[in-house]
Amino acid sequence: MLKMLKMLVKCLIVSLCTACAQQSFEKQTASEPNPVKNVLFLLVDDLRPELKSFGAQHIHSPNIDELAKNSRIFLNQYVNSPSCGPSRYSLLTGRYGPSNNSALQLRGRAITQGKTGIPPSMPEWFKRHGYSTVSVGKVSHLPGGRGGKGWADDTQLEMPNAWTRHLMPVGEWNTPSGMMHGLAHGEVRKNAKDMDLFQAIEGDDNIYPDGLITEEALKQLGLLSQDKQTPFFLAVGIIKPHLPFGAPKKYLDLYDGVEFPDNPYPNKPEGLSTWHKSGEFMKYNRWGKNPNTDKAFAEDVRRHYAASVSYADAQVGKVLQQLKASGADKNTIVVLWGDHGWNLGEHAIWGKHNLFEEGLRSPLLISYPDMPNEGESTKAVVEAADVFPTVTSLAGIPQPENIHGQSIVSQVNNPNAGGHYAYSYRGANHTLRMNGYRLTSFGNKGVALYDHNSAKKETKNVANEHPEIVKQMLPILKARMLKNDKF
Repeated sequence: MLKMLKMLVKCLIVSLCTACAQQSFEKQTASEPNPVKNVLFLLVDDLRPELKSFGAQHIHSPNIDELAKNSRIFLNQYVNSPSCGPSRYSLLTGRYGPSNNSALQLRGRAITQGKTGIPPSMPEWFKRHGYSTVSVGKVSHLPGGRGGKGWADDTQLEMPNAWTRHLMPVGEWNTPSGMMHGLAHGEVRKNAKDMDLFQAIEGDDNIYPDGLITEEALKQLGLLSQDKQTPFFLAVGIIKPHLPFGAPKKYLDLYDGVEFPDNPYPNKPEGLSTWHKSGEFMKYNRWGKNPNTDKAFAEDVRRHYAASVSYADAQVGKVLQQLKASGADKNTIVVLWGDHGWNLGEHAIWGKHNLFEEGLRSPLLISYPDMPNEGESTKAVVEAADVFPTVTSLAGIPQPENIHGQSIVSQVNNPNAGGHYAYSYRGANHTLRMNGYRLTSFGNKGVALYDHNSAKKETKNVANEHPEIVKQMLPILKARMLKNDKF
């Protein structure tokens, strides 16, 4: 009996100790920092993947390249549509949608008019899960995310229910529309033919619109990082290198004596293609010159584009420096994304709005604290719609429902992980990219298959030579085409 009593006492002591330990563990866990991560999103307009971290030796991009050292570098990220509005639609909703620049405006109008069943956008999803969501600059299609006169009407939101604060500094440019097309010292586009295609003016970063956007972003980052209880989702939209190309002269000076590589595909393609006359580019004052026939002028255009890239890179550097100074970098996912590619004479196109590689491929960097294999690049094919579910997964919040993209966390963590198909569209034309090939459908007119394993790449249609690949890819492309949102 005595022996049994001793055993009961011993079991009681063990149980009490276990309960105390469990209470101590729960108390300790409750006092630990919130494991949910902040998100800093950097969106750069019209940015080609022509950066040193992506293999271009002639571009001065030290800040983006420094970020790349701590990121997964996606060499083959493709936007879902080669224009600002529909490209940002797919990024911010994770869905395929209309291919015109009004895609987000149509969605926003449908929401404000009471249409139900529209899945939440990325910032709305983070807001629902306890985040402060702040937008500065051009994040959705229109700078500031509003429509109406001067793009400044608070009743015409492109992304209703998305933002805690929704900011667009305008300075001398007076309106967001002025900021969008502004050149130095408040010059606003009225008639594009009267506005220079490019310029470089002496002065500091704030003589162009992106300087003011960056200043506001730094202010917001300071405020958000002070709140230790609420995670943040901060999106900063940088406008340059969007047309017209303008940057303080010090950025153009970086390219004095720099040799630019030759254009490998300078000619207009033959047969079916998405070639166009570069209307957005050609409508500006070009001093009577055409870069397709004037090699010296083409070189000037490329240098001014590069200067605008370096100016945008400097703004990225300021934001990243502020993030580090605040200490929030230790708990922040950083994403840098270009909203589409941009042809600098490839296929005799100067601009976007095409389904060639140059119009669709843009830079994507994803970084988070203590990520494995940081600084390594991946050749995995991915698409812009994949970013939404990827960032939610990395942040530790529930996955969004009813989206077309898929999480690429595997590729973020392992540069050797395989990719998938990337789907893109422009008007009635649709294209599918996989490792090695691109298939483009022109509706009833036919298809083009391009072999990226060959030197010809997208200058030769090899559909007749590889019918088996067309047969493999075409059903997948058609299935994607059925998914596009319609408002």
